[in-house]
Amino acid sequence: MWIVYGLASAFFAGIMSVLAKIGIKNTDSTLATALRTVVAALFAWLTVFIVGSQTTLGGISAKSLVFLILSGLATGASWLCYFRALQLGDVNKVVPVDKSSTVLTMMLSFIILGEKLTVLKLIAMALIGTGVCLMVERRKNTSAVPQGRQWLGYAVLSAIFAALTAILGKIGIEDVESNLGTAIRTLVVLAMAWLMVFLQGKQRGIRHIDRKSYTFIILSGAATGLSWLCFYRALQDGPASVLVPIDKLSILVTVAFGYFVLHEKLSRRSLAGLLMIVVGTLAAFDFL
Repeated sequence: MWIVYGLASAFFAGIMSVLAKIGIKNTDSTLATALRTVVAALFAWLTVFIVGSQTTLGGISAKSLVFLILSGLATGASWLCYFRALQLGDVNKVVPVDKSSTVLTMMLSFIILGEKLTVLKLIAMALIGTGVCLMVERRKNTSAVPQGRQWLGYAVLSAIFAALTAILGKIGIEDVESNLGTAIRTLVVLAMAWLMVFLQGKQRGIRHIDRKSYTFIILSGAATGLSWLCFYRALQDGPASVLVPIDKLSILVTVAFGYFVLHEKLSRRSLAGLLMIVVGTLAAFDFL
């Protein structure tokens, strides 16, 4: 059943990237991240009270709480970098780099969580890594940093923090009801995002956000909430080294929506890279 939750997480994560790309077009990425997190937090805590898991809050161990908080901090850092990268670069280029967190997560799963390392998983990591490199094409005007490669640094940082999010979350969620664990993490991300907004004095920009941007920011927040609820429900039962690759199949959804909605086209090289990422992801399922 956790595989179904993993696939649902991938779908919602895929449409989230496109919705967010539209929402932050005319909005500061840090402020948009904070606003999205409000929606995700409301969604997460509403689910907690619907299923009644708030009654187990007092039974959470100190260890689980610490790792949930650390996972939330890593998520917040990943989001801030990811949406800054989306604001600077094409979604079809930013997302593949962000999905390279799959490789790092699998490596950390073997080292920290003691999950099984197989030849097929090594092949999967190699294919995913190569596919990401193929999809990150050089622009002709690389001398213009804001229009060229600046997004890449943010996307790489996003991938690193995303990998840490999964590992820390896996440890923290072990003895905690998944919806409650997600909600706690979301509060940490919420606090972190708004702290960054106020430290940078960007809260003044709220009054200048247009209705269209607000709509897509809210929709992307709802998609994020759904993706998180599904992901951490799956993470509670499934191995991180397999679940994370499943979740990263969201790249197919993102690329499809990016093509039809944002009119971002892929070159033959990028298509080859996408194919390698998908094949590598599927190769990670050698546990079946």
